[in-house]
Amino acid sequence: MSRRVTFDEGLQMSAARAVLWDMDGTLIDSEGFHWISWRNAMASEGIAITRRQFLASFGQRNDSIIPRWLGAGATPERIERISTAKEELYRQLVRTEGITALPGVASWLHRLHEQGWLQAIASAAPRANIEIVLEALSACHFFQAIVSADDVHKGKPDPEVYLIAASRVGASPHRCIVVEDAVAGVEGARSAGMRSIGVNRNGNHLPADVVVSSLELLGADAFERLLQQ
Repeated sequence: MSRRVTFDEGLQMSAARAVLWDMDGTLIDSEGFHWISWRNAMASEGIAITRRQFLASFGQRNDSIIPRWLGAGATPERIERISTAKEELYRQLVRTEGITALPGVASWLHRLHEQGWLQAIASAAPRANIEIVLEALSACHFFQAIVSADDVHKGKPDPEVYLIAASRVGASPHRCIVVEDAVAGVEGARSAGMRSIGVNRNGNHLPADVVVSSLELLGADAFERLLQQ
């Protein structure tokens, strides 16, 4: 049985405003590390994947990606083995090579924090990946919640990851803005009843409310204005 929200909690949720961040391709450019990790993990299983196959899968959950590549050989045990190997390879690359925030990310994390916005990660990545990236960026203190692939049953474009993130920071969906770089993520935000800012670095069309090629190009009041629309 779900707990009834009290009057005071309802007032707090109506006042709270939050930014829900996708991670890969939005906070960081992790495409290269993911490509190396997927290519090597699949090669260990005797399967060669192309860069195009990889790019088509970017931002999706592993349990959605791997069965398409394995076909009839997609047993639960094999899917889990490949997924574990791939993520271990990815984390090792982050540890050894390091990773930096995309342009504009650091300044916006600071600015939103100073302005009283709540912030959460809403990502299809495993929690361990998110934690190691936030540590590498020295950004853990900016986020009040992390929602990962481990916390949801359905991947984007299902809105589950955003709705859970909003609930965890105590903000109503209509007071949340999602920052995304993928069509599936933007569609999920719309389904959740949230506004969205799309980071379009590769020239792909994003159906977000605001689209920029870099967060550096956002106006100083971009989040405030979008929430008021």
